[in-house]
Amino acid sequence: MSKTAIFGGILAIVIGITAFSSLFVIRENEQALILQFGNPQKQVDDAGLNFKTPFIQDVIYFDKRILDYDASAAEIPTLDQKQLVVDAFARYKIIDPLKFYQTVATESIAESQLNNIINSNLRDSFGKQLFTKLMTETRAKLMAEISKKVDAAMRSLGIQVIDVRIKRVDLPEENSQAIFRRMQTQREQEARRIRAEGDRKAREIRADADKQQRVIVAEAKKTSEILRGEGDAIATKLYNDAFGRDRDFFDFYRSLQAMRTGLTGDTTSYVGPPQGEFYRFFKGESLGSSSGK
Repeated sequence: MSKTAIFGGILAIVIGITAFSSLFVIRENEQALILQFGNPQKQVDDAGLNFKTPFIQDVIYFDKRILDYDASAAEIPTLDQKQLVVDAFARYKIIDPLKFYQTVATESIAESQLNNIINSNLRDSFGKQLFTKLMTETRAKLMAEISKKVDAAMRSLGIQVIDVRIKRVDLPEENSQAIFRRMQTQREQEARRIRAEGDRKAREIRADADKQQRVIVAEAKKTSEILRGEGDAIATKLYNDAFGRDRDFFDFYRSLQAMRTGLTGDTTSYVGPPQGEFYRFFKGESLGSSSGK
Protein backbone atom coordinates (compact mmCIF):
# COMPACT_ATOMS: atom_id res chain seq x y z
CA MET A 1 0.00 0.00 0.00
CA SER A 2 1.37 3.37 -1.02
CA LYS A 3 1.99 6.22 1.36
CA THR A 4 -0.61 8.24 -0.49
CA ALA A 5 -3.30 5.72 0.23
CA ILE A 6 -2.35 5.51 3.91
CA PHE A 7 -2.35 9.27 4.21
CA GLY A 8 -5.71 9.46 2.46
CA GLY A 9 -7.18 6.91 4.87
CA ILE A 10 -5.89 8.77 7.92
CA LEU A 11 -7.17 12.04 6.53
CA ALA A 12 -10.60 10.55 5.95
CA ILE A 13 -10.71 9.28 9.54
CA VAL A 14 -9.68 12.66 10.87
CA ILE A 15 -12.27 14.41 8.75
CA GLY A 16 -14.93 11.94 9.93
CA ILE A 17 -14.06 12.44 13.58
CA THR A 18 -13.98 16.20 13.11
CA ALA A 19 -17.32 16.22 11.36
CA PHE A 20 -18.86 13.97 14.01
CA SER A 21 -17.59 16.13 16.87
CA SER A 22 -18.91 19.28 15.22
CA LEU A 23 -22.50 18.00 15.09
CA PHE A 24 -25.02 17.79 17.96
CA VAL A 25 -28.76 17.21 18.17
CA ILE A 26 -31.26 19.08 20.34
CA ARG A 27 -34.57 17.34 21.15
CA GLU A 28 -37.93 19.11 21.31
CA ASN A 29 -37.89 19.31 25.11
CA GLU A 30 -34.31 20.65 25.33
CA GLN A 31 -32.35 23.85 24.96
CA ALA A 32 -28.54 24.16 24.94
CA LEU A 33 -25.52 26.35 25.50
CA ILE A 34 -22.33 26.11 23.45
CA LEU A 35 -19.27 26.56 25.68
CA GLN A 36 -15.74 27.32 24.53
CA PHE A 37 -13.15 26.54 27.17
CA GLY A 38 -15.98 26.78 29.77
CA ASN A 39 -17.23 30.17 28.59
CA PRO A 40 -20.74 30.43 27.10
CA GLN A 41 -20.65 31.31 23.40
CA LYS A 42 -24.13 30.70 22.05
CA GLN A 43 -27.62 29.69 23.17
CA VAL A 44 -29.46 27.22 20.96
CA ASP A 45 -33.23 26.86 21.32
CA ASP A 46 -34.22 25.20 18.04
CA ALA A 47 -34.60 21.46 17.96
CA GLY A 48 -32.72 19.48 15.35
CA LEU A 49 -29.17 19.12 14.04
CA ASN A 50 -26.73 21.88 15.01
CA PHE A 51 -23.03 22.62 14.56
CA LYS A 52 -20.20 23.65 16.86
CA THR A 53 -16.46 24.04 16.56
CA PRO A 54 -14.98 20.61 17.11
CA PHE A 55 -12.59 19.84 19.97
CA ILE A 56 -12.66 23.33 21.51
CA GLN A 57 -16.39 23.73 22.08
CA ASP A 58 -18.75 21.72 24.28
CA VAL A 59 -22.53 21.60 24.56
CA ILE A 60 -24.58 21.47 27.78
CA TYR A 61 -28.31 20.77 27.73
CA PHE A 62 -31.14 22.17 29.82
CA ASP A 63 -34.71 20.90 30.19
CA LYS A 64 -37.27 23.08 28.46
CA ARG A 65 -40.28 21.46 30.17
CA ILE A 66 -42.10 22.59 33.30
CA LEU A 67 -40.41 20.92 36.26
CA ASP A 68 -41.85 19.98 39.66
CA TYR A 69 -40.08 20.56 42.94
CA ASP A 70 -41.16 19.48 46.44
CA ALA A 71 -39.88 21.94 48.99
CA SER A 72 -38.73 20.66 52.36
CA ALA A 73 -41.32 20.88 55.15
CA ALA A 74 -40.84 23.95 57.31
CA GLU A 75 -42.10 24.67 60.82
CA ILE A 76 -43.56 28.17 60.76
CA PRO A 77 -45.04 30.20 63.67
CA THR A 78 -48.27 32.15 63.03
CA LEU A 79 -49.14 35.58 64.40
CA ASP A 80 -50.82 33.99 67.44
CA GLN A 81 -47.77 31.76 68.03
CA LYS A 82 -49.28 28.56 66.67
CA GLN A 83 -46.61 26.33 65.17
CA LEU A 84 -47.46 24.92 61.72
CA VAL A 85 -45.65 22.35 59.63
CA VAL A 86 -46.02 23.57 56.04
CA ASP A 87 -45.16 21.36 53.08
CA ALA A 88 -45.13 23.20 49.72
CA PHE A 89 -44.28 22.40 46.12
CA ALA A 90 -43.48 24.54 43.08
CA ARG A 91 -43.55 24.26 39.30
CA TYR A 92 -40.87 26.07 37.37
CA LYS A 93 -39.04 26.16 34.03
CA ILE A 94 -35.67 27.38 32.80
CA ILE A 95 -36.34 30.33 30.51
CA ASP A 96 -32.82 31.76 30.23
CA PRO A 97 -30.17 29.01 29.98
CA LEU A 98 -27.31 31.52 29.85
CA LYS A 99 -28.36 33.29 33.06
CA PHE A 100 -29.15 29.94 34.65
CA TYR A 101 -25.67 28.62 33.83
CA GLN A 102 -23.91 31.77 35.02
CA THR A 103 -25.75 31.89 38.38
CA VAL A 104 -26.51 28.34 39.51
CA ALA A 105 -25.23 26.09 36.69
CA THR A 106 -27.16 22.97 37.80
CA GLU A 107 -30.74 22.05 38.68
CA SER A 108 -29.76 20.80 42.15
CA ILE A 109 -28.25 24.18 43.09
CA ALA A 110 -31.22 25.99 41.53
CA GLU A 111 -33.71 23.90 43.52
CA SER A 112 -31.78 24.53 46.73
CA GLN A 113 -32.12 28.28 46.09
CA LEU A 114 -35.81 27.80 45.23
CA ASN A 115 -36.38 25.90 48.49
CA ASN A 116 -34.85 28.71 50.57
CA ILE A 117 -36.85 31.41 48.80
CA ILE A 118 -40.14 29.49 49.14
CA ASN A 119 -39.70 28.84 52.87
CA SER A 120 -38.55 32.41 53.50
CA ASN A 121 -41.70 33.80 51.86
CA LEU A 122 -43.89 31.30 53.68
CA ARG A 123 -42.46 32.38 57.03
CA ASP A 124 -42.87 36.03 56.16
CA SER A 125 -46.49 35.70 54.96
CA PHE A 126 -47.81 33.06 57.39
CA GLY A 127 -46.12 34.77 60.33
CA LYS A 128 -48.38 37.80 59.81
CA GLN A 129 -51.61 35.79 59.89
CA LEU A 130 -53.69 34.22 62.65
CA PHE A 131 -53.99 30.45 62.67
CA THR A 132 -57.75 30.58 62.03
CA LYS A 133 -57.26 32.85 58.99
CA LEU A 134 -54.90 30.34 57.42
CA MET A 135 -57.63 27.70 57.56
CA THR A 136 -59.91 29.78 55.28
CA GLU A 137 -59.80 31.16 51.75
CA THR A 138 -57.18 33.66 52.97
CA ARG A 139 -54.55 30.98 52.44
CA ALA A 140 -55.27 30.78 48.70
CA LYS A 141 -54.74 34.55 48.37
CA LEU A 142 -51.51 34.33 50.34
CA MET A 143 -50.21 31.54 48.09
CA ALA A 144 -50.93 33.62 44.99
CA GLU A 145 -48.89 36.48 46.48
CA ILE A 146 -46.10 34.10 47.50
CA SER A 147 -45.98 32.68 43.95
CA LYS A 148 -45.44 36.17 42.53
CA LYS A 149 -42.68 36.96 45.04
CA VAL A 150 -40.88 33.65 44.47
CA ASP A 151 -41.13 34.09 40.69
CA ALA A 152 -39.68 37.61 40.91
CA ALA A 153 -36.76 36.34 43.01
CA MET A 154 -36.00 33.37 40.73
CA ARG A 155 -36.07 35.42 37.50
CA SER A 156 -32.54 36.62 38.29
CA LEU A 157 -31.47 32.96 38.05
CA GLY A 158 -33.04 32.48 34.62
CA ILE A 159 -36.02 30.59 36.11
CA GLN A 160 -39.74 31.28 35.78
CA VAL A 161 -41.84 29.99 38.71
CA ILE A 162 -45.25 28.98 37.40
CA ASP A 163 -46.85 28.62 40.83
CA VAL A 164 -46.24 27.66 44.44
CA ARG A 165 -48.83 25.60 46.27
CA ILE A 166 -49.36 23.98 49.65
CA LYS A 167 -49.51 20.21 49.82
CA ARG A 168 -50.05 19.93 53.55
CA VAL A 169 -50.47 22.12 56.62
CA ASP A 170 -50.26 20.26 59.92
CA LEU A 171 -49.58 20.97 63.52
CA PRO A 172 -46.40 19.54 65.03
CA GLU A 173 -46.87 16.16 66.69
CA GLU A 174 -46.75 17.55 70.22
CA ASN A 175 -49.30 20.25 69.31
CA SER A 176 -51.56 17.67 67.69
CA GLN A 177 -51.53 15.58 70.87
CA ALA A 178 -52.27 18.64 73.01
CA ILE A 179 -55.17 19.64 70.75
CA PHE A 180 -56.48 16.06 70.79
CA ARG A 181 -56.41 16.02 74.59
CA ARG A 182 -58.14 19.41 74.72
CA MET A 183 -60.82 18.24 72.29
CA GLN A 184 -61.28 15.05 74.32
CA THR A 185 -61.67 17.10 77.51
CA GLN A 186 -64.20 19.38 75.81
CA ARG A 187 -66.20 16.38 74.57
CA GLU A 188 -66.20 14.84 78.05
CA GLN A 189 -67.34 18.13 79.56
CA GLU A 190 -70.10 18.37 76.97
CA ALA A 191 -71.16 14.79 77.72
CA ARG A 192 -71.30 15.54 81.46
CA ARG A 193 -73.32 18.70 80.78
CA ILE A 194 -75.80 16.78 78.64
CA ARG A 195 -76.13 14.03 81.26
CA ALA A 196 -76.67 16.62 84.00
CA GLU A 197 -79.31 18.34 81.87
CA GLY A 198 -80.98 14.98 81.29
CA ASP A 199 -81.00 14.24 85.03
CA ARG A 200 -82.48 17.67 85.75
CA LYS A 201 -85.22 17.14 83.17
CA ALA A 202 -85.95 13.70 84.60
CA ARG A 203 -86.28 15.15 88.12
CA GLU A 204 -88.59 17.86 86.81
CA ILE A 205 -90.74 15.30 85.00
CA ARG A 206 -90.92 13.05 88.08
CA ALA A 207 -91.74 16.03 90.33
CA ASP A 208 -94.45 17.15 87.92
CA ALA A 209 -95.86 13.62 87.74
CA ASP A 210 -95.92 13.38 91.56
CA LYS A 211 -97.64 16.75 91.75
CA GLN A 212 -100.23 15.71 89.20
CA GLN A 213 -100.74 12.46 91.09
CA ARG A 214 -101.35 14.33 94.34
CA VAL A 215 -103.74 16.72 92.59
CA ILE A 216 -105.66 13.85 90.99
CA VAL A 217 -105.88 11.92 94.29
CA ALA A 218 -106.98 15.07 96.15
CA GLU A 219 -109.59 15.79 93.49
CA ALA A 220 -110.79 12.19 93.68
CA LYS A 221 -111.07 12.37 97.48
CA LYS A 222 -112.86 15.69 97.24
CA THR A 223 -115.28 14.28 94.69
CA SER A 224 -115.83 11.14 96.76
CA GLU A 225 -116.50 13.22 99.88
CA ILE A 226 -118.96 15.37 97.96
CA LEU A 227 -120.71 12.29 96.59
CA ARG A 228 -120.70 10.65 100.02
CA GLY A 229 -122.18 13.80 101.55
CA GLU A 230 -124.82 13.97 98.84
CA GLY A 231 -125.56 10.28 99.38
CA ASP A 232 -125.83 10.76 103.13
CA ALA A 233 -128.11 13.74 102.60
CA ILE A 234 -130.31 11.70 100.29
CA ALA A 235 -130.28 8.80 102.74
CA THR A 236 -131.17 11.11 105.64
CA LYS A 237 -134.01 12.57 103.64
CA LEU A 238 -135.25 9.10 102.80
CA TYR A 239 -135.00 8.11 106.44
CA ASN A 240 -136.90 11.19 107.50
CA ASP A 241 -139.55 10.59 104.88
CA ALA A 242 -139.85 6.95 105.90
CA PHE A 243 -140.05 7.90 109.59
CA GLY A 244 -142.74 10.44 108.84
CA ARG A 245 -144.84 8.00 106.84
CA ASP A 246 -144.43 4.78 108.84
CA ARG A 247 -142.50 4.91 112.05
CA ASP A 248 -142.76 1.19 112.72
CA PHE A 249 -141.32 0.30 109.30
CA PHE A 250 -138.56 2.82 109.82
CA ASP A 251 -137.70 1.31 113.20
CA PHE A 252 -137.73 -2.15 111.67
CA TYR A 253 -135.38 -1.03 108.87
CA ARG A 254 -133.01 0.55 111.37
CA SER A 255 -132.98 -2.68 113.35
CA LEU A 256 -132.04 -4.65 110.26
CA GLN A 257 -129.25 -2.15 109.54
CA ALA A 258 -127.95 -2.53 113.08
CA MET A 259 -128.05 -6.31 112.76
CA ARG A 260 -126.11 -6.19 109.50
CA THR A 261 -123.50 -4.06 111.17
CA GLY A 262 -123.26 -6.45 114.10
CA LEU A 263 -122.94 -9.57 111.96
CA THR A 264 -119.41 -9.12 110.69
CA GLY A 265 -117.10 -11.65 109.11
CA ASP A 266 -118.34 -15.23 109.30
CA THR A 267 -120.67 -14.50 112.25
CA THR A 268 -124.21 -15.73 111.57
CA SER A 269 -125.71 -15.39 115.08
CA TYR A 270 -126.53 -12.48 117.31
CA VAL A 271 -126.52 -12.81 121.09
CA GLY A 272 -128.53 -10.38 123.21
CA PRO A 273 -131.21 -10.27 125.89
CA PRO A 274 -134.58 -11.52 124.60
CA GLN A 275 -136.34 -8.61 126.19
CA GLY A 276 -134.17 -6.15 124.28
CA GLU A 277 -135.71 -3.77 121.83
CA PHE A 278 -133.78 -5.43 119.04
CA TYR A 279 -136.14 -8.45 119.10
CA ARG A 280 -139.37 -6.55 119.42
CA PHE A 281 -140.22 -6.79 115.72
CA PHE A 282 -139.75 -10.55 115.78
CA LYS A 283 -142.32 -10.75 118.63
CA GLY A 284 -144.91 -8.74 116.73
CA GLU A 285 -144.30 -5.59 118.81
CA SER A 286 -143.25 -2.14 117.75
CA LEU A 287 -140.90 0.30 119.33
CA GLY A 288 -143.72 2.72 119.57
CA SER A 289 -145.87 0.34 121.58
CA SER A 290 -142.97 -0.53 123.81
CA SER A 291 -142.18 3.01 124.56
CA GLY A 292 -145.79 3.62 125.42
CA LYS A 293 -145.79 1.01 128.15
